[in-house]
Amino acid sequence: MSPHIAIIPSPEMGHLIPLVELAKRLVLHHGFSVTFIITTDGSPMKPQKAILGSLPDTISSIFVPPDVKIETRIRLSLTRSLPALQDSFKVLAESTRLVALVVDVFGTDAFDVANKFDVSSYIFYTTNAMVLLLSFYIPELDQNFSCEYRDLPEPLKLPRCVRIHGSDFSDPKQDRKNAAYERIKFSTKRYSLAAGIMVNSFIDLEPGAFEALKKGGDGKPPVYPQVSLLYISFGSGGTLSHEQLNELALGLEMSGQSVQSINDPFYFLPKGFLERTKQVLSHGLIGGFLTHYGWNSILKSIMYGVSLIAWPLYAEQRLNATLLADDSKVAFRVKMNDNGLVGRKDIANYSRSLIEGEEGKLLWNKMKDLKDATEKALSKDGSSTKSLAEVAQLWKRHKK
Repeated sequence: MSPHIAIIPSPEMGHLIPLVELAKRLVLHHGFSVTFIITTDGSPMKPQKAILGSLPDTISSIFVPPDVKIETRIRLSLTRSLPALQDSFKVLAESTRLVALVVDVFGTDAFDVANKFDVSSYIFYTTNAMVLLLSFYIPELDQNFSCEYRDLPEPLKLPRCVRIHGSDFSDPKQDRKNAAYERIKFSTKRYSLAAGIMVNSFIDLEPGAFEALKKGGDGKPPVYPQVSLLYISFGSGGTLSHEQLNELALGLEMSGQSVQSINDPFYFLPKGFLERTKQVLSHGLIGGFLTHYGWNSILKSIMYGVSLIAWPLYAEQRLNATLLADDSKVAFRVKMNDNGLVGRKDIANYSRSLIEGEEGKLLWNKMKDLKDATEKALSKDGSSTKSLAEVAQLWKRHKK
């Protein structure tokens, strides 16, 4: 039988889609078969089922219901599904040559199930290497500081990375009394139990972070650079207020820049906007403005050599913005006004500067270098291609 991989993503689409891309590569290029085990939290699963149903027969899926009624948010869905998950895992272990388990950052509870069947566990980290490096420092920060991280007196200096302001940490890390923060600490401590971590980034984009992870020691598992390069236009969790969408559209109109395509729905835009412009948003600005500025959108923009206007909304996106604006210097980062909005005049200025300004030209030149590095990393002999092949060979050598 071909070697078989079990993949357990969190229910959110932003975690499922990158893992689907990983599964496709394992099947097409390395001869694996794959089963997705989807834990549910009681929310509708129609979009997930549609994506999984479109995949080839070598990629199957199992939907596991929670064993009790879900009262908490999505991060507990896997924990509550562990008894049913073990039953599904047992079937796979008996009917396939199961060689590895792959989970996202919220799936470390499943390690215990995999261990019972002598199967190695890997994490597919769907954001960048700098965020992963920060995660390893959370237990230390938790011991050394009693304040909320947004109130840290000085920016945090990670090894070989730019300084990070505590206010840019993801939202769950901003309330240390919240159960979500406790879950983060719990999951982070379990990262060291993984046989390896595959990071959805590439070395040329984050040489310092990958070097720090490589030399980190302290029981850290091997880290493998990857790039799945898929595009998500809005994301599953980020939204803009109606007032902010008005400011966005009117600011783009004021900028006078050429616009070529936009995502539905049009009815969110101000009345008469489309008639006045006869054009809509360019791909470059979709990468910065109308996305949730998640890591997948960033990678897609890099692949096309498109500079960015960073508009982070939630999760790790503020750290993404720090990496792209302050470290790689391929993006502008928006600033909110006193009303908590990005005003139309500022949006117009960002747009004109990106397309026409001298500073914008510098961003585009740096992005071109990253685009070239991406193409090299994804080539037949590139670092990301070799990295995935290295992991695949480890799995193929697995023996019970």
